[in-house]
Amino acid sequence: MSDPFIPVNTPLLDGNEAEYLAECIRTGWISSEGPFIKRFEEAMAQAAGRRHGVAVTNGSVALDISVHALGLEPRGEVIIPTFTIISCASAVTRAGLIPVGVDCDPATWNMTIEGVEAAITPRTRAIMLVHIYGLPVDLEPIMKLARARGLKVIEDAAEMHGQTYRGAPCGSFGDVSTFSFYPNKHVTTGEGGMIVTDDDALAERLASLRNLCFQPQQRFVHEELGWNARMTNLQAALGVAQVERLPRTVEMKRRIGQLYDQHLADVAGIRRPVARTNYADNIYWVYGIVLDDSVPFDAKEAMRRLAQKGIGTRPFFWCMHEQPVLRRMGLMLDESHPHAEYIARRGFYLPSGLALTEDEIARSARALREILP
Repeated sequence: MSDPFIPVNTPLLDGNEAEYLAECIRTGWISSEGPFIKRFEEAMAQAAGRRHGVAVTNGSVALDISVHALGLEPRGEVIIPTFTIISCASAVTRAGLIPVGVDCDPATWNMTIEGVEAAITPRTRAIMLVHIYGLPVDLEPIMKLARARGLKVIEDAAEMHGQTYRGAPCGSFGDVSTFSFYPNKHVTTGEGGMIVTDDDALAERLASLRNLCFQPQQRFVHEELGWNARMTNLQAALGVAQVERLPRTVEMKRRIGQLYDQHLADVAGIRRPVARTNYADNIYWVYGIVLDDSVPFDAKEAMRRLAQKGIGTRPFFWCMHEQPVLRRMGLMLDESHPHAEYIARRGFYLPSGLALTEDEIARSARALREILP
């Protein structure tokens, strides 16, 4: 193979990251006590249209703490998309709650109002909205339903930095909302997460839970068990620099999506991402492909063939109702969600990182053409 391997993601760190990290090292503020923590929390809260931000170690623990902080009735049901990452179901089950899955829309890959309505029972206590891969959930009808039924809303905006729904920032809709800062996100701190909310009392509780529930009056006496989930000042310094360039990042991501669309416009046998809906334009966190039935192999084989051509890929999420660990716990046993099952088996995404060049996009698209029948 003469051409270098194209990774599925390479982050872009071309702003003030090095300067801010050097400041941390120069001043000695490298722990969670440093000044960049507050700056990052305020910057992300502002970007999400929120009053409060609480920085944590990753997006998964952000969900754990958020669900726990809401104090939902034990064994209550929380509606989640089955097409999502395991962190969503984990947060629900660890809080002593029951995850109930709903299918996704086959075009946008997001949960729908029809699915949520059908899943509500007298035991439903909350809805976890998860925006998937580039387009947000159609929020308005689900939020209206949640208010009418008195249900809490946890909004997982892990992939939606800079995205909007009808002009309002994603991350501004839940009683509590979360972000991830893994290296493939639009804002990265290497590892890291953020919880945002408008509720003053809830924000205080979230901050306590991420810090082992130390008491202000007597630090090492604890009334409640929390998490050691503090972000470091070094990570927050990266985050501040990344938020500063978020509008440019969004433009770059949309350009990547547009270029892939141009290269793949006439390719048969694949479903490309929906470019826009009546409530949002795609932000292309990743550029996903779903093989249709005319292709005689699945995503796993397509990814194997692309790897041979030096193209990095990653599979789509595997459905929650098909997860062995949840089934062993007796959860989601009777569920069937055909749209999610289909795209989980026939979906994957192409290189989508911010450092991707136009030549690499063209090469990745060409390789996809070559492996298809």
